[in-house]
Amino acid sequence: MSTVTASSSRHVRELLALCFTSVEVGELESLVAELIICLNSLSENVALNASNELENDVIQVLTEILESLSYPQNVIEALSFELPKVIPKFANLSSRCLQLVEEIVNRCVEACNPRDMLSILCEALDAARCSLSPSSCFTPLLHGLAKVFTSIQRRHYEQLKVAVPVVLNVLKDISLETNMQVEDLFDMALGIAVSIRDVSSKLNNTEEAKVRCLLGLYVAQITAILSVSIKDNVASCVPLVMQLEPFLTYCGLTHLGLITGSDTEKLMSTIAGDDDDFISSFPDINLGASLLLIWAKISHEVAKAAHASLRNDVDELQSNPVKRWQAYGMLKYILSSGDLLWEFRRHAIEFLLDITKGVSSSQCNDEQIDCSHYTPSIYAALQAVTLMIMYAPDADLRKKTFEALKKILSDMPAPERFDVLRALVTNSQSPSMTAILLGLVKDSMSNSRLQATDCVTVDTHAIKLVELVLRPPEGGPPLLPDQSDAVLAALNLYRFALLFESRGKERSKEGFEVLSKKNLEKAYKEWLLPLRTLVSCSIAENLKEDHGYEPALDTVCLLNPIELVLYRCIELVEEKLK
Repeated sequence: MSTVTASSSRHVRELLALCFTSVEVGELESLVAELIICLNSLSENVALNASNELENDVIQVLTEILESLSYPQNVIEALSFELPKVIPKFANLSSRCLQLVEEIVNRCVEACNPRDMLSILCEALDAARCSLSPSSCFTPLLHGLAKVFTSIQRRHYEQLKVAVPVVLNVLKDISLETNMQVEDLFDMALGIAVSIRDVSSKLNNTEEAKVRCLLGLYVAQITAILSVSIKDNVASCVPLVMQLEPFLTYCGLTHLGLITGSDTEKLMSTIAGDDDDFISSFPDINLGASLLLIWAKISHEVAKAAHASLRNDVDELQSNPVKRWQAYGMLKYILSSGDLLWEFRRHAIEFLLDITKGVSSSQCNDEQIDCSHYTPSIYAALQAVTLMIMYAPDADLRKKTFEALKKILSDMPAPERFDVLRALVTNSQSPSMTAILLGLVKDSMSNSRLQATDCVTVDTHAIKLVELVLRPPEGGPPLLPDQSDAVLAALNLYRFALLFESRGKERSKEGFEVLSKKNLEKAYKEWLLPLRTLVSCSIAENLKEDHGYEPALDTVCLLNPIELVLYRCIELVEEKLK
């Protein structure tokens, strides 16, 4: 077709008229393709130079397209297969343009086969994502997709499995926009959730159970997306989250089941039975599940919306060690998230303190309860806790976080506790945090009621932790004064271990103990004497500095306590070797 020099609206009108009169399928496809080229050209002009004149031109074009969707069915279908991919580009121009785009998409949805439109709208959403379109461009497509869901007549679950990951990717992208409005994001997400629930309510078989599980996964995922997108004023979003809570009841989920992970495991096992890869579409489901409980802690109104009692959940967790360990593993997703506001992590720490209140170490030392299965997730949670201790923005939160660290450690059986402490020390990158952890090792040794068979393990851990600091695996002595905190804590731990072993308790003779001659000689020759030389030389060198030179005085002040404890350790070892 020759180039048309008239206005865009006139050009579109001519193309639409030709579509109406076309007889051959190939001719219709060619006309639709040219129409799409025209619309893309217009959208590029608008992007480069938006003006009232161009806006009026766009409104005229969209109006012409909307009127054309009353043409014969074959024309409507041909247009509907292509228009959703280009029309949304104009939605951001004005509220009137957005309204017209919505009407065009709705007309396409009403006129075409739902299964065809689902595929078309998903392609359009992906295309809009690739072109980095603003959030308003997605709104008509998501609203149209929600209507398509409820129009599907069969194989509902299969169709939803295709569309939901696309929707979640779109919502994730929108949440990252600088000027994103949380309310707008929520409205888009909620519309899809309502539509999935409506689909589920029409089913009464195995497919209905799968759709419910899919809805539960979707709600958990959008809770994570919504929470991460909040940049300030968490309380203002409580009314939004309240609207999600009824979905939990509908899906048979509870806050207790979510925070222990049992509900998310149930959802994932039901869905993953068909397609393991599909679960990757929900990367933040555990974060969202734990956040749903934290939102209930933030506001009692949220808990009421789900007809739940947070107090009952806390009581259950306080009385059940296994469920507490599971909760630690779930809360790590909040504690380790650098994208969430600190307020969420503060509430998570306070919840940890609530569920460990009044819990004694004897509760977790029952030989019938195996903690080893939960140790990796507890370790991950404690890693996040140690980072919070270092980087929390205020002293009160750091204090609460340290208290939570001690509470969680004391809630573990002694063998697993020392395993976790050893792993934390080994992977610590901060000398100050290493010192704190070594202090907790010492406290755990003094407070633990260890079986004779456990003592060897504890002794071995203590020796290895001290060696890790005093004789670093990368070689050479510890760096002083940079690692002064860690070195002092290691010496204090070793001194305590020597005194602890000297109490005369019955000990197992298997393995390596602190008081064995081999270990004493190793500590004396490889740790203590080289460290004495290093500390003495460092102090002497810094004392030679000009009087009053502040850095030198600071270094001496750091090394003096190390020297005192070091000489006491040497005395104890020499006494044991006699």
